[in-house]
Amino acid sequence: MSSTASNTPFADPLWLNRPYSPYYTASHRRLQREVREYVDTHIAPFCEEWEQQGSVPVEVQTRHAELGYTAVAAFPLAKDYLHGQRLPGDIDPREWDGFHDLIVIDELARCGYLGIVWALGCGNSIGGPPVINFGDEEQKRRFLPDMLTGKARFCLGVTEPDAGSDVAGITTTAERKGDVYIVNGAKKWITNGIFADYCTAAVRTGREGIRGISALVIPMKAAGVTCRKIRNSGVEASGSTYIEFDQVRVPVANLLGQENHGFPIIMNNFNHERLWLACTSLRMARVCAEDAYKHAISRETFGKKLIANQVIRSKFSAMGRSLDSAYAWMEQLVYMSEMARKDGRDIAMGGLFANLKVLAGRTLEMVNREAQQVLGGLGYSKNGRGARIEQISRDVRVMVVGGGSEEILSDLAVNQEIKAMARKESKL
Repeated sequence: MSSTASNTPFADPLWLNRPYSPYYTASHRRLQREVREYVDTHIAPFCEEWEQQGSVPVEVQTRHAELGYTAVAAFPLAKDYLHGQRLPGDIDPREWDGFHDLIVIDELARCGYLGIVWALGCGNSIGGPPVINFGDEEQKRRFLPDMLTGKARFCLGVTEPDAGSDVAGITTTAERKGDVYIVNGAKKWITNGIFADYCTAAVRTGREGIRGISALVIPMKAAGVTCRKIRNSGVEASGSTYIEFDQVRVPVANLLGQENHGFPIIMNNFNHERLWLACTSLRMARVCAEDAYKHAISRETFGKKLIANQVIRSKFSAMGRSLDSAYAWMEQLVYMSEMARKDGRDIAMGGLFANLKVLAGRTLEMVNREAQQVLGGLGYSKNGRGARIEQISRDVRVMVVGGGSEEILSDLAVNQEIKAMARKESKL
C-alpha cells in the first residue's frame, strides 16, 4: 500500500484515479494523502495483531488524538471547542466539510479491520454529536474539549437486550430525584462502552413510546455502572459491551435538551451514522476487491494466470459496477447534505441515507463473497494473503444489522420518501 492511488482496478474511488471531480478541492486531496500515509505506516501493519489481542494500544490512541483524528471523528466538527487542536492535513477548521469527513472515514477503513476502525473512534463519532448538536453552552464547554483531544471517550447507549431498531421500546429508566436522575437498566452491544468515560444514553423518563424518552450523558465511572465485554464473531478490538445501570446517580445537568424530548435527539444521529457505515462498507468492499485482484494476477492454474479466465474477470466487473455506482450516489448525498447544512435547510434525507446504508451493506456482502471465491481456500484462512478478506467475512454481518437492519431500513426508506414527497407537494 502507498499514499498514492492504487493501480488495482476498483480499489479506489474514481476521484483518486481520474483528474476530474466536482466535489474535491486541493485541501481534500492534501488530507487524503496524509491520512493514507498515516494508515499505511502506523495502523495497517499492526491491525491483525491488535484485533487478535482485542484492543488497540493506549499509545496508538494517544497518537491518533494528537494528530487530530479524534477531533474529526464526530460530525459536524465542533470547531469552537478545538482550542488550537490540529486537524489532519492541517485543514483550517473553518474549511472542514462533509467531504473532508468522508475522506477520513474512507481512508481509515482501508486498513481492512472493522474492529480497529471502531476502536479508534466509533464511540465519539456516534456518542459525541448529540452533545455537539443539542447540548447547552455549559455542557459543550464541560464535555467537548476533552472529547476532541482524546482525554475523554464517549459511547452511544441506545440498543438494549430487548430493544434494537425499535428505539421507542427502550426500558432503561431515569427517575428524577431532586438534582439527580436515578438510572436503572441495561444497554447491549455498545461499541467502545468498555473504554468509554461517558455514555450518551436514551433513557425512559416518562410514559411509553417516543414521548417518554430523554437523552442523558451518563458518567461510566459512576457507582452502579458495570461493564462486560461481549464476544462477537468479528470486531474483537471494538470493545462491544454489555452495560448495566444499578441505581446510578446522574446529575440533571447532564440532560440534553428537555426531559421527554430525547427521541428526536437520538434519531437526528442516524443520518450521519448510516453514511459512516455505508462509506466504511464500500471501502471494506474495495479492500476485498484489491486483495482478490492481486491474487488473481499472480496465481497460476491450469497453465495460466487466474485473471486470464473470463469468469474471474466477470467477477471483478460486477464488483466494480456495484462499488462505483454506490459510491457516486453516496457522494451526491454528501453534497446535498452539505449544501442543506450551509443553507440551514431540512431537505428530508433520512430515507435516502437509510437506503444508501442498505445498498452499501449488500455491496460489501457480494464483493466479499466473490473475493473469497477468487481466493478459494486462502480466502477462508485467518492469516496470509486472504486474512483481510476472511476477517471481513465475519465483520460484514454487523454492517448489515448494526445501525438499523436492512429489513427495518428498507421499510423506513419508503415511508420517509413518501413523507418527503408529500411535504414537497404541499409546498407547490
